[in-house]
Amino acid sequence: MDERPLRLITTSPLDALARTVEALLVVASTPLPLDDLAAAADDHADRVEAALRLVSERHSEGRSGIVLEQVAGGYALRASREAAEACARLFERPVQRSLSQAALETLAIVAYLGPCTRPEITRIRGVAAEATVANLLERGLIAEAGRDDGPGGAIRYRVTPLFERVFGLTSLAELPRLEELGDDVETIRERLHAVAEQRGA
Repeated sequence: MDERPLRLITTSPLDALARTVEALLVVASTPLPLDDLAAAADDHADRVEAALRLVSERHSEGRSGIVLEQVAGGYALRASREAAEACARLFERPVQRSLSQAALETLAIVAYLGPCTRPEITRIRGVAAEATVANLLERGLIAEAGRDDGPGGAIRYRVTPLFERVFGLTSLAELPRLEELGDDVETIRERLHAVAEQRGA
């Protein structure tokens, strides 16, 4: 019988906090700012920042299939660069078939006008865009692209490389010109121009 003493597995409070932060990032559909992470973890922001460094070390390029990124003022877990193509192959085929009309319209607006804000998308479509934007973010078809300079600093969105692959584009330059889409999109065209003019005013 082996009488060697059992080695107790211990973890520091910071390790436990890092696991909590990691779980929060996994379940979040959008990047989480430091203050939101601290509030959810019920801990101080400086300790959460230290925990984020631990998470980043565990999930780094070349070491893990997922990596921690700081984007649009928050933190998010994303597929590593070496796994990106495999992830795209998994999702790109079913994505287009399962998109709703609202999602397709929103994608068209972001592709033609982006980076654009959710209020701009709402004005163009004439209906609230919160749920549709959140769904497209979760699918990886749009991504945050900074904040608007106006009051409140609304988040801006752009389409992603996955969007281009799903719709068979090598770049956004291959999108058809609005003039080529026919009279049935005249209203959308007018709304796009109106928002663009308002932004430039």
